[in-house]
Parts: sequence; structure tokens; C-alpha cells
Amino acid sequence: MQAQPDRARGGLARKIWKDRYLLLIGLPGLLYFIVYKYIPMAGLVLAFNDFNPFQGLFHSPWVGFKHFQTIFENKEVVRVLWNTFNISFLQIVFAFPAPIILALMLNEVRNQLFKRLVQSIVYLPHFLSWVVVVGICVVFLKGNGLVNHFLKDTFGMEAIPFLTDPAYFKPLLIAQVIWKEAGWGTIIFLAALAGVNPQLYEAAIVDGAGRWRQIWHITLPAIRGTIVILLILRLGSVMDVGFEQIYLMLNPFTREVGDVLDTYVYVKGVQKADYSFATAVGLFKGLVSLVLVTGANYLAKRFGEEGMF
Repeated sequence: MQAQPDRARGGLARKIWKDRYLLLIGLPGLLYFIVYKYIPMAGLVLAFNDFNPFQGLFHSPWVGFKHFQTIFENKEVVRVLWNTFNISFLQIVFAFPAPIILALMLNEVRNQLFKRLVQSIVYLPHFLSWVVVVGICVVFLKGNGLVNHFLKDTFGMEAIPFLTDPAYFKPLLIAQVIWKEAGWGTIIFLAALAGVNPQLYEAAIVDGAGRWRQIWHITLPAIRGTIVILLILRLGSVMDVGFEQIYLMLNPFTREVGDVLDTYVYVKGVQKADYSFATAVGLFKGLVSLVLVTGANYLAKRFGEEGMF
């Protein structure tokens, strides 16, 4: 009986020594997750006490689920939660399909030089920071900006308050996300499309299928697994709608419809030093994301897809 554990330990040691170089390559990534992801989880205890800097992390008064109860009882928090889910839903409906559509369009381009040129152009916005993107948006859409000047000079229209009217806030957010990230998102889908067997298209042409039929019956099924996996990953970040972008776009006129969990936590946790409540909201976000990812992965497997785990 003692020989079996000894042999198992010896076999494990041999495997580690055999794969030592691969393990060394993965060591920086492992250390990153340990130092920046797992060790900070000790701070989640703040969500269950009223943190006092003078009493320390583990000696502050214990309050249990008080802060989680506040999340659902405070009308302001409920409004912020609604805004978060609403903006995230709009991003999934409009921004998530944009790279797929763009990849399908680029896949149909036969002139390789033109295709690479278009790819390079649509990739570029991804490398701009949100400060630059929002700055460009402000320059074009402010009251005396280029768009309002054009509308006034061409059609004689009054200036439209794009940046202060709550009705324009969410469409502007979605348009910015599409413009900035759609091109970068095509990389994965174009890589998936490159693996489609060309003989399938040739057989479809022989059978009389046009370009739309080929896309519907060959191209889309070929990248369906990739779409499902990326959708699962997107659902995992449904509570993260982009702090930097929204914070830069917010103003007193749009705060009612634009204030989301991230900006609310920033105000409560950083500006007002309510660290315990901010930690509780962060933990709540993580739990919701975990449930959504697990549920989406389960449904994907039930519908015949591989899923993530």
C-alpha cells in the first residue's frame, strides 16, 4: 500500500521535470493570477463588516449581509442596476453582432489588397484610448461642434443637444463601442472563417447555391461554435459596461440614465470612502457574472455546442 503513493509521487516528479520548461513559461501568468486575483480576494471580508481604517481589515465591526441588503432596498442602487443591465443588453444586441457582420463582409472580398487595407483601417480605433474616442465625439457633437454646424448651414436646423439630452446617451455609447471595437473583434471570426473547407463552397456552387445561401448554410454554421463561446464570455462581463467610457460621457443631465454600477461604486467607494459597500457591490457583480456564465455554458451544451467547460 505504501509503494503506490511513492510511485505516484515519483511519477508526478518525473512529469514535472519532463515539462519543466513549459511550466517555467507558464509561471509568470500563474504568479500574475495569484498576486493580483487570488490574494486580493482576502479583502472581500470588507463586504461583511463596516470597515474602519483604524481597526483594520479583520477587526472592524461585523455586519453580515447588511450591505447586500442595501443593494436591493436603496432606490438609487436599483436604478443603477437597471441602467447597467439595460446598457449591457443593448451592447449585446447591437455591438456583439457587429464584428460578425463585418467579418462576413470582409470574407466576401476577393481583392486581397483592398481587404487588407480595410482590415487595417477598421483595426485602428481599437488602439485609441476612451479619452481620445470620447474627445472626438465631443468635438463633433457639442453644441457648436461640426455636426451641429453642418445641420445648421445645410438644413437650417437648431443645435441638437447630443451630449446633454438623455435620449441620445445610450445610442452614443453603443455607436462608440461599435466604432472602436468592431474591427478588432473581426480577428477571431476571420481566423475561424479561414478554417472553412473551400470544397464546401464549390459543392454548394455546383448545387446552384448563391452567395447568401452559402453564407447561411456554410459560413455561419462553421463559426457558430466561436460565436457561442464569445457570447458566453460576454455574458460573464454583463455587469461591466465600461467604466472609463461612461464616466467620461456622464454629466449632470445624463446621470439619471447613464449612472451604472461601476461609476456608482467609484463615487461611493473612492470619493465617499464607503469601502465596505463598494466591496459588497463588487462581490455581487462577480456572483451574477458567475451565474450567467455557468447558465450560458449549460444551455450551450444542451443545444449541442461544446461550451467552455
